[in-house]
This record gives sequence, structure tokens and C-alpha cells, in this order.
Amino acid sequence: MANINEVEFIWKNGELIPWADATTHVLSHSLHYGSGVFEGIRCYKNPDSDRSFVFRLREHMERLHRSAKMAAIELPYTVDELCDATVEVIRANKLPSCYIRPLVYRGYGVMGVDPTGAPTDVVIACWPWDAYLGADALENGISVGISSWRQRSINAIPPAIKATGAYFNSIMAKMEARAHGYVEAIMLNEQGLVCEGTGENIFVVRDGILSTPPLSDGVLEGITRESVMILADDLEIPCLEESLTRSDLYVADEVFMTGSAAELTPIGSVDERVIGKPGDITKRLQDKFFEVAYGKDDEYADWLTEI
Repeated sequence: MANINEVEFIWKNGELIPWADATTHVLSHSLHYGSGVFEGIRCYKNPDSDRSFVFRLREHMERLHRSAKMAAIELPYTVDELCDATVEVIRANKLPSCYIRPLVYRGYGVMGVDPTGAPTDVVIACWPWDAYLGADALENGISVGISSWRQRSINAIPPAIKATGAYFNSIMAKMEARAHGYVEAIMLNEQGLVCEGTGENIFVVRDGILSTPPLSDGVLEGITRESVMILADDLEIPCLEESLTRSDLYVADEVFMTGSAAELTPIGSVDERVIGKPGDITKRLQDKFFEVAYGKDDEYADWLTEI
């Protein structure tokens, strides 16, 4: 669980409004049918200066647009406008670092499964948020379990859409994992192959080779996932997209999760099979990721939006 720390403003439908005024009607379509799309983004403060950077902001807003298009939700703001609004709301709240949540949802006006005629509401909220999976997770790793809940089929709710309703599946898996004493869950797809966590992509290392499930196995096209693959290539770490079984997790030398909230979190055990402390490849990628996110590597300056 991660509590929300209130700040002053939220951006909604083109303007900054007080946090407490960012409300919506109880009969809004998306509240009843899950017909919204969203993003999760982080802003990092350089520890050696007063500079702050949003990590891959444009790529997130481009994905938000793709999600809206696939979900047939009219998004009335351009990528540039959404990027500018993000900078605006972070500055208004005077946040040196934060988590950012853009949300596009169908508002009040119609009821029933058919959303035709429902207006589109767009919000961008931000607040301080530390390590998503626990204070020592990034350093020591977490315990995970394979969930009994399967990830949705690619012909049910397309995994390419970062949809609000799709995460009910993740909620069920997360609650089950916590009930069993795990920090996080890993879901298999309908074919029994490793898919993803409740909000993260999965990587394994075996014999010096990094592997992650392909998009065709039903995983979200994660932006942190893509970033790690690019960084691995630049660090000359062999990286493959290949289908994985749960047995591949049990015998891996290293396993870690990636995501905007989770960042790059090592996994110490899977179903009580010990993986161990974060390994060399995990630590190299983790160090490089944060070096880039904190604005310490000019080679990746185009990934950052300065606040």
C-alpha cells in the first residue's frame, strides 16, 4: 500500500484547481465500467543540484494517446499540451521530485455499457512518493509469488492499452500475494507463460544473458522496460525477448521488475525459491538507470524534461 500525500493543485481539463476540488460525479461512466486510460511517471531531483527531471515524459504521453485511441476515447489535448501541463502542475506544487498520474476517463452524462455521449475528463495529479515496493526493496529485493490469477488474454483487454479496468485483474493478484506473505505477484498468461507483475514488467538473468517476455505474450509495452533494454545494449549486456516459464524464474541467477512506480526492483525469491541478493547485472542496470534519471548522463538527455 502506498499512501497519497496531498499537495495544493491538480490539473484538470486545462486548468489548475485546488486538490480538494478535483472531484467527479458518482455516476461518471468510468467509475462504473472502468473505461479510462492512464499513465504513471516519475520526476527525479538531481542530488547534487537543484535541477529536477521528468523521466521520458513525452514517451508516456504518446502512450497515453495510443491507449486512448485503442479504447476509442477522444483525448482533446495534444502530446505537447499534456507535457506542458505536467510541467505546470509540478511547478505549481513546488515538488522537486514526485510521482505523476495522468488520467483520461469518461465522465458524467450517460449510463450503460455503451459510452457514446459521455464527455472526456483529463487530469494530471502529482505527489511525493518514495519506493513503491518498500523502503529497502531497491537494495535488498522482494519476495514474490506466482498468482493463481492469469493475466487477461490479448483478445480480451488488449495489454497495449494501459486501461483502468484492466487493473482489476492486478488487484486480485496483489491481494492474493499479500495474503500469502509476498510483496508482489507474478501473473502467467492463458498459455501458462510468464507475463508480468501486477504493475511491472519482468526480467531474468541466466548465464550472463538478460531475458524478458515478448509483447506477444501479453505484456504491457513498458517504457521503463524499453529503457532497460536500451541501457543493457549500451552496457554490452546481451538482452533477448523470449517466452519464459515459471521454472525459468526458479533457476534464474537474477530476477528483477521494472516500471515507473517500481523503477528497477530486484526479486530475492519466487515461490520461496531463493534467488538471492541483487546480482551484478541487476546492480549495473539499476545504477545506470538512476544515473540517467537523475540527469547525470548527458548521453540520455533527450529522455529528460527539466522542471
